[in-house]
Amino acid sequence: MLEQTETYLRPSMPTPIQILKETFGYDSFRGDQEAIIESICGSRDTLVLMPTGGGKSLCYQIPALAMEGMCVVISPLIALMKDQVDALRLNGVEAVFLNSTLTAVQTQETLRKIQNAEVKLLYVAPERLLSDAYFMDALKGCKINLIAVDEAHCISQWGHDFRPEYLQLAKLRISLPDVPMIALTATADQLTRDDILNKLELKAPKVFVSSFNRANIEYHVQPKSGSFDKLVDFLEDYKGDSGIIYTLSRKQTEQLSVKLNEHGFQSRPYHAGLKRDVREQNQDAFLKDDVQIIVATIAFGMGIDKSNVRFVVHMNLPKNIEGYYQETGRAGRDGLESKALLFYSSGDLFQLREFARVEGNDAQSQIMLQKLDEMATYSELHTCRRKYLLNYFDEQAPDDCESCDNCMRGEEEKEDMTREAQMALSAVSRLNERRGMGYVIQLLTGSDSEQMLEVHKTLPTYGVGDQHTQKLWKKLLHAFLREGILEVSSGKYPVLQLTDKSKEVLQGNARVLLPKTILEEPKKKTSARKSRTALTVQDEALFERLRDLRRRLADAAGVPAFVVFSDAALVDMCDKLPHDNETFLSVSGVGKAKLDQYGKVFLEEIGQHKQETA
Repeated sequence: MLEQTETYLRPSMPTPIQILKETFGYDSFRGDQEAIIESICGSRDTLVLMPTGGGKSLCYQIPALAMEGMCVVISPLIALMKDQVDALRLNGVEAVFLNSTLTAVQTQETLRKIQNAEVKLLYVAPERLLSDAYFMDALKGCKINLIAVDEAHCISQWGHDFRPEYLQLAKLRISLPDVPMIALTATADQLTRDDILNKLELKAPKVFVSSFNRANIEYHVQPKSGSFDKLVDFLEDYKGDSGIIYTLSRKQTEQLSVKLNEHGFQSRPYHAGLKRDVREQNQDAFLKDDVQIIVATIAFGMGIDKSNVRFVVHMNLPKNIEGYYQETGRAGRDGLESKALLFYSSGDLFQLREFARVEGNDAQSQIMLQKLDEMATYSELHTCRRKYLLNYFDEQAPDDCESCDNCMRGEEEKEDMTREAQMALSAVSRLNERRGMGYVIQLLTGSDSEQMLEVHKTLPTYGVGDQHTQKLWKKLLHAFLREGILEVSSGKYPVLQLTDKSKEVLQGNARVLLPKTILEEPKKKTSARKSRTALTVQDEALFERLRDLRRRLADAAGVPAFVVFSDAALVDMCDKLPHDNETFLSVSGVGKAKLDQYGKVFLEEIGQHKQETA
């Protein structure tokens, strides 16, 4: 059995607020961070739901430094381990990771440090922790002060990224029954939250659910037709900025990357089918800002901690809201303005329906299909997208966020589409609610396709809507689904069906009003996006100068640029113009270790810029 340590603050240890300022360079805690840290330091099992970029890592890193012993961090993401360990080391914290990227010599040296109590945070994959007997022997005699389970939604079969190896983590309760455990995730609905608590066997846990609102991210959805040309136009506003583009297939990932490079945008592909060394090289180039864009498959999580991602684009429909929210959350982790763009086509929906089915598990298949339909509903909204996302995670929100495409185009005129609705509902009814959307559209437009049965050509609704194109009818039917006057059945072959509201419309007792712009692409109120840093031209020049210095220092240290300082820290330097060590320490994200390492060179660069522009 592993040795346990009492997890309360020792008089000789620094306090959490001291660690926050002196090690990480922040003056105050954000949101629930302080309460979460108090819970852990009081030996309380804790579940934390906090959006990406909300400061989850500090919730276990600070208690680990405030208590005697070592914190074991369980993470499934190798890239994320390296990023966090690099960042901790630059802040003067002894952190290590154990995974398959280490050589035998490096592994032995890491184990030696662990056994000699030289490590405060150990990052390890779940399969290594529980299946490697030699590693478990190395931990014997170590004082373990905390177990942190990152990406905790992976333990739930109802979560969007289930990992079977996570189910073994409950065994830690046998080895470490008195060591507090913190489970952290950015995305989990109520079903997944309950599953996390049960599967990890958390004892009388304290649960913290932070706001899921990422106010600095704009959410936009556009029709998928002509998506590449639209993407190029979008990227013109983000020259020099980092971004992630998600696609549905490996082939699409590589083809899109090639096309972007041909159009002058530096990009690299990233998917599970690439050779490991190629995949690592591509990701490393992106992390170090050697390339602007990484194009990745939706199914393959990157697990990056890059703070200066300014945009995330989905070329295809994601499988669920949780995955979409987590992926878009990789933009703007530094708090600066960022954008999420999704190209939507109902064709993606039908393709993903097949992928959503879990063989031999009808119950889980139904949940996955429901999650997919909820993602489609989000994509087809004509109301606030942010409100829909927050409501999905059981958080209330105003009707207008002023920063999604629907809210930004303001109030819209409504057009009476009751007659079209009655046509559609009548067609569904006369087909005995046994046909899909495509067939209903063909009936309404009087199609002569081979699929159209002769008996149906005699129906009164055959061709009744031929004044509209099939494309228009498709959009109208999707709108009727959103209005609740139609619904789609579950199952392998979904069909259109009537609802309780259908009768009211058919009998003329209810009108159907839709936005006149339903067929138009959203138009923003503003003519151009805000400056990346919202600085003056002179300050923008200083920002670029500091960014170049940061990159040179990062290259010399062999770490990503954002690990040295985030974009937000550079913006703060441009705002405060520090001139000595004391004022440099006032910059957000500057602690003692970074002052010692980088203070002199950054102060000299700022001073030189001030002289040249005086």
